[in-house]
Amino acid sequence: MICRILLSLSSCVFGSFVVNVTQTSYQAEENHNITLEWTFTVETGRSPTYLIIYCELSEQSISVLDYVRDGAEVSESQDEKFSGRVQSDRDALREGRIRLQLCRLRTEDSGQYRCQVNTDYGFSSASCRLNVTAAADQRSTSPPQEEREDWKNILIVLTAAALVLALLCCALYFGSC
Repeated sequence: MICRILLSLSSCVFGSFVVNVTQTSYQAEENHNITLEWTFTVETGRSPTYLIIYCELSEQSISVLDYVRDGAEVSESQDEKFSGRVQSDRDALREGRIRLQLCRLRTEDSGQYRCQVNTDYGFSSASCRLNVTAAADQRSTSPPQEEREDWKNILIVLTAAALVLALLCCALYFGSC
């Protein structure tokens, strides 16, 4: 914690290193893919001697989505619920862009995503929210209200027709005696 505070203070004193999220809120449907994107300050003519990128989903517990240290992914840090479902664009890092594609979204992927970037010339982080809704074919198992009303009306007509038929049968039966 103290190290993070010192890094934040050093970015204030030695220059302004900033991480921004390109979109603060994302909306997606279950089983679809989405790309979350952040940008960070890149000093012209100078590449960082070290670069650490740490992206996480922080809801009830923290789940590591992506962890890059000096351009190499640290896959053993990734939460198993994201295993095989996260792809990142390493080429975009040179341009100061972090692009994470989440595949085969699940409703439990909803939450606050934070990406922290730490270089030798600064530390910063930014967050965005992702809301994943259930797939359209799974949202409702009951028919829409209008369809239920139609069936209700059909049942009323059929019941009335059966009653009229029963009365006619009775009249014919008792009328022939």
